[in-house]
Amino acid sequence: MYFVGIDISKYKHDCFIVTDSGEIIANSFSFNNDRDGFNHLLTVLNTLIPKGDIRIGFEATGHYAFNLKLFLEEAHYSFMEFNPVLLTKFIKSQSLRRTKTDAIDAMSIARWLMTVEYKPYPIGFYHTYALKSLTRLRDTLIKQRSFYIVKLTNILDHTFPEFKPFFSNRFSKTALYLLENYVTAERMAHMNSASYEHLRKISRGKFSMQKFFKLKELAKNTVGEDHELFTSQLSSLLSLYKLAAQEVASLEAQIESLINDLKPRALSIPGIGPQSAAIIYAEYGDLSKFQSPAQMLSFAGLEPGYYQSGISEHGGHMVKRGSSHLRYTLMNLCIPLIQYNMVFAEYYQKKRHEGKTHRVACSHLVKKLIRVIYTLEKNNIDFDSSKLR
Repeated sequence: MYFVGIDISKYKHDCFIVTDSGEIIANSFSFNNDRDGFNHLLTVLNTLIPKGDIRIGFEATGHYAFNLKLFLEEAHYSFMEFNPVLLTKFIKSQSLRRTKTDAIDAMSIARWLMTVEYKPYPIGFYHTYALKSLTRLRDTLIKQRSFYIVKLTNILDHTFPEFKPFFSNRFSKTALYLLENYVTAERMAHMNSASYEHLRKISRGKFSMQKFFKLKELAKNTVGEDHELFTSQLSSLLSLYKLAAQEVASLEAQIESLINDLKPRALSIPGIGPQSAAIIYAEYGDLSKFQSPAQMLSFAGLEPGYYQSGISEHGGHMVKRGSSHLRYTLMNLCIPLIQYNMVFAEYYQKKRHEGKTHRVACSHLVKKLIRVIYTLEKNNIDFDSSKLR
């Protein structure tokens, strides 16, 4: 058996190869993060026979290893990616010295591989990677969009503080149209019948004549201060907000197309839409690598902490390790699950009647959801409420 440890970095990688008997096949050597470097690695790997006895491992380092993973998959070599924290603990257990080099790390990875169960990365990981990239970019843009909303509110507090409360503290399509086309309270105060017709069409009849006159009255008597500085800032922020909103919509269309092609079983659960299902699928990856729902819970950092030493023993709060993106999505799914899924709604009420707070009841709901997803994927079946106890 050959154990190949690769230390990943931005421009070059270091490799160390050892056998299960401890024989060093290739002392640490470097290869560039380019085609020539990858071909050099492939030449070395091709000298190792049989091919099925080769175990390759490297730390999870974000996008730096992406091209190498694709190259290894195309060359029909399996590989294992793992949490860097595990290697750090292994190195500390082997020596008290603090010497660290890329060559030493590559050797440590190879020797660490000899001590753990080899769990190769799933074939065809590109779709999972694509979904993870798209969903996380969407999350970033949504945060930026929210940032622009806060800034728009700050400007309106100066120029027309009555505007946002009038629209129930929301930037509806009608509200954004008004800000983009009229900008100032003074111009809104002088809107005419033609202006109302446009607003009525945009709101699909929801913006009544009474609301129109009320807004004009608020604009006429506003305590806000109109200033060229605020006007230019408002226009810039509106443009940035619209751009972020358009990009979010574009990403959501791509994500929905990808997840519909993959058809994860989680999509069959009422209350889970394409965007949430995509995040669950992307963050968990290949669900076959999990041996139980408890492992999936631990991966999301949703398991409770536990401490025991001598006669002292107590439970703790949620550990909150793992993917925060996944954990946030699972917790936020509680509301739609309660609204659209009778099974989960009844389970939530049961926990509430037991005296659990809303957040604690939601954590129990998420545990149940993970158990359901695990069962659906393991048995390759769709959700059926009649089969749940």
